[in-house]
Amino acid sequence: MLVLTTLLVLILSFLAVRIYLKNVKKLVAPEDASPKKPISVNYHFTRKCNYECGFCFHTAKTSYILPLVDAKRGIKLLAEAGMKKINFAGGEPFLYPKFLGKLVKYCKEELQLESVSIVTNGSLVKERWLETYAQYLDIMAVSCDSFDETTNTSIGRGKGTHLETFVNLSLLCRKYNVKFKVNTVVCRYNFNEDMNAKIEQVAPFRWKCFQVLVVPGENDSSATLRNAQRFVISDEEYEIFCRRHQHQKSFVPESNAVMKSSYLILDEYMRFLNKGVKEPTKSILEVGVPAAFDDVYWDDESFVKRGGEYDWQKEKKKEGSAYDF
Repeated sequence: MLVLTTLLVLILSFLAVRIYLKNVKKLVAPEDASPKKPISVNYHFTRKCNYECGFCFHTAKTSYILPLVDAKRGIKLLAEAGMKKINFAGGEPFLYPKFLGKLVKYCKEELQLESVSIVTNGSLVKERWLETYAQYLDIMAVSCDSFDETTNTSIGRGKGTHLETFVNLSLLCRKYNVKFKVNTVVCRYNFNEDMNAKIEQVAPFRWKCFQVLVVPGENDSSATLRNAQRFVISDEEYEIFCRRHQHQKSFVPESNAVMKSSYLILDEYMRFLNKGVKEPTKSILEVGVPAAFDDVYWDDESFVKRGGEYDWQKEKKKEGSAYDF
């Protein structure tokens, strides 16, 4: 009897210790806790641009561009760290169409990323590029700040033919099965404009409307390459624009509060930018993604709040299907 009692006590003690350790583990590292991952990254591989938009916050302070082999290595590191989507931006990425095409193909064909997208002003996109690389591209986002060409010219968005190029590119995206997105910077020059009819005509799947943003050291004064101060609007003026267009199904507003730290931006050296909060991180090519990521200020809650993950994959084109464009 004494032996059985002793054995029972030992069993109960063992179970009590296991339960205790399990609860301690939950307190220290909850089951649902997981390290942050760079789910969606914007790679600004060049700062050079053929446009002169007055509010640009990623200006041509350098002309540097990584060798292709290093760019691929960095992107692979990001994919291994959990990146699902990459967005190529600038500057103007189509200043380097071959470089861009090879990266787009690499991301989709070899890394098999969920989504590959490009932000462009559209002026340098050629149909022959789409003939070759559209199959590897999910989304093309084209900048359009006004449907009044005079306003575009005043902003620095082209020399008077931007809208013609913009509309033509919307048709080409449909032809080559690339999701067409529109990016608009809401500023002093356009916040009173009614864009509803024109947006309905081009019918983007997503229309991002950013409140113009001033970034220290990039576009905040006459000492920087761009000075966005003359474009700045109040939060109330931004809301006027939003209320006018909020019924559009594609409409996605992003105020300064939401936008500022909810993006992961990788510069031409593959450093994460801290958007005026502090200096850029070290390059992921030097220290790896985890070390660089630990040093970047990224508001992942705002990323989720602004719908950072969305329907970012294009539908596969069925054989024999036709597109009415």
